[in-house]
Amino acid sequence: ILISVPRAVLSVSPQKWLAEGDSVTLICKVYSSSTGWTFSWYTLTASSDYGNQYQLLSDSSRGAGGNYTVSSAAVKHTGVYVCRAERGEPAYKTSYSNKQPVWVTGVSPPVSLIISPSRTQHFTSVSLSLSCEDQSNSDRWRVRSYTDHSGMEDCSSRWASQTGSTCTFSSIITSDTGVYWCQSESGENYHPVNITVHYGVILESPVHPVTEGDTLTLRCLYQHSTPQNPRADFYKDGSLIQNQTTEMIISTVSKSHQGFYYCKHSERGESPKSWISVTGESQLLAFLPVS
Repeated sequence: ILISVPRAVLSVSPQKWLAEGDSVTLICKVYSSSTGWTFSWYTLTASSDYGNQYQLLSDSSRGAGGNYTVSSAAVKHTGVYVCRAERGEPAYKTSYSNKQPVWVTGVSPPVSLIISPSRTQHFTSVSLSLSCEDQSNSDRWRVRSYTDHSGMEDCSSRWASQTGSTCTFSSIITSDTGVYWCQSESGENYHPVNITVHYGVILESPVHPVTEGDTLTLRCLYQHSTPQNPRADFYKDGSLIQNQTTEMIISTVSKSHQGFYYCKHSERGESPKSWISVTGESQLLAFLPVS
């Protein structure tokens, strides 16, 4: 007899990157099955050779609706979530769902993640340094990461070295693509930044947020050598906005400039996409490069 365990599928709406105060909903569905499920939500606490470890959210039982909504996100809601459904007596449970990260950036985080070189997209086979810095220059912070390849990890468990609050990669590879953040000794997470590692062509954009009224400069960078004709086309949300230029400058940024950007060279190819958020003077958002 072959017994098929129903699968729960988790999605996030409207997006996985938030500022404090934003609303977010986790949506859990059980496909190829009838109704009557009760849903629970968990956070990923660790990944290891023995599998994933999950912690049940204290207020996670939300009945048959399948939605878990945080109406006003706080930094503490940063994490990687999964859901599970059950029904009947005794309870018949689905498998754990796919993992969905939710990243919340604060208005004034007590620590900053300093990246060197200072950009969110990086070439393969180069060194990369990530450092958690606060006003007191303390060593109580650790660099943590979440990648599709390795799940959630400490910097020291990867092909990297950690000295104090600084994590150093001697040679990064594409599977190092993921979210990196600073974690305090008590387990609080701050200043998540999505880092993309790519071969060939990358988009140079600032790590820190773009404030309305500021100037934004984007460049196309090339691995190993600059082509004889370095001019590239720049795209926003899939539409060409500037062609055959070495850099794209927006002198006065407004909310309408928010979106996905990438550059494309006729011979070298195109860069990954970067989500660029535009915010008011009092808020802090993050850039989201995606592969």
